[in-house]
Amino acid sequence: MKQFILLTIFAFISENLMTVECLDKEMTIVVNAKEKECFYERVPENFIIDIEYQVIDGGQGDLDINFELSVNNRIIFADHKKSDNIHRLDKPHPEADYMFCFDNTISHFNTKTVFFELIIEDPNNPVDENDVISDLEGLSPEEFYEMKVQDIQDIIHNVKTKINKARQLQDMLRSFEARDRNLAELNCSRVNWLSFFIVSLMIVVGLIQVYMIRSLFDTDPKGRRIWQKINSIVDKLK
Repeated sequence: MKQFILLTIFAFISENLMTVECLDKEMTIVVNAKEKECFYERVPENFIIDIEYQVIDGGQGDLDINFELSVNNRIIFADHKKSDNIHRLDKPHPEADYMFCFDNTISHFNTKTVFFELIIEDPNNPVDENDVISDLEGLSPEEFYEMKVQDIQDIIHNVKTKINKARQLQDMLRSFEARDRNLAELNCSRVNWLSFFIVSLMIVVGLIQVYMIRSLFDTDPKGRRIWQKINSIVDKLK
């Protein structure tokens, strides 16, 4: 019975921590050439805003894009022709609707694929990185049950924060891997097409050389007759 009550407390506290203290959103969007994509998010007063973006794909290896974070027509952060960046707003600010835009009007032909993550968290719930999760180990059932709810909440909050950081790091590494893979595939495609063009050109030049050498030993070369017909047509046009 005690274990059931304890699990219920854990589930209740975890749910409240996820819904109240932090907002975490991830999206992958496509911004067409000569277009601008904007998003809006309601941010409570004095909450910390963290936003990270990265262009993971772009035509012809073009990975630059413009970024802007603003509120009430006031620009807070602005990037010009960058492929990735991280911004953090931790200064006091009123509650408002914040707008962040990805501007691809600098590109006339290339479509950009952008991955971004938005984190909004309450600064009044700091996390002590020195908390030791192993405090739960070695306790008897009675001692475990008699722990304060606040102690359990602190431990769950610490675990949740570290898991979120690990997930954010994995997402960042995955976005880097996607961008590198897209660049590698683009370069491979360029090399294949260039190789095909060079090989085709070599074959055509080789055939022309064979034809020219054979015409040198031909008593009545077809090439000469063709040039004579062309010259006669040109003379008639004159």
